[in-house]
Amino acid sequence: MPFSYDDQNIFARMLRGEIPNDTVAETEHSLAFNDIRPQAPVHVLVIPKGSYVCHDDFFGNASDAEILDFTRLTARLCADLGVSPGAGGSGYRAISNAGQAGVQEVPHYHLHILGGRPLGRMLAPE
Repeated sequence: MPFSYDDQNIFARMLRGEIPNDTVAETEHSLAFNDIRPQAPVHVLVIPKGSYVCHDDFFGNASDAEILDFTRLTARLCADLGVSPGAGGSGYRAISNAGQAGVQEVPHYHLHILGGRPLGRMLAPE
């Protein structure tokens, strides 16, 4: 069964104002907010305002304006949050889960930005 967009997902409901969030930044095409269950001192999610399921859906189907807005907001956030190595931060991890094997929980594309401490290896060895 394909993983399809559900307009009742929590992020779609946030975008419609039905569920509050702890907004960090908002642009014409994107929203960034603090994760409700942070896994690091800095844990922000960046989502497009359009109905995209995952990374390849967004980058394959979004308009150039949406993609540019999303990527520029992400870069600005990394600097503003103090995690960008180019702005004197100690680094960060950007994670996007996709589909069942990727353990995606919400069928709306979202990018996790995590930092503020050493994060360990990306994947545990098998």
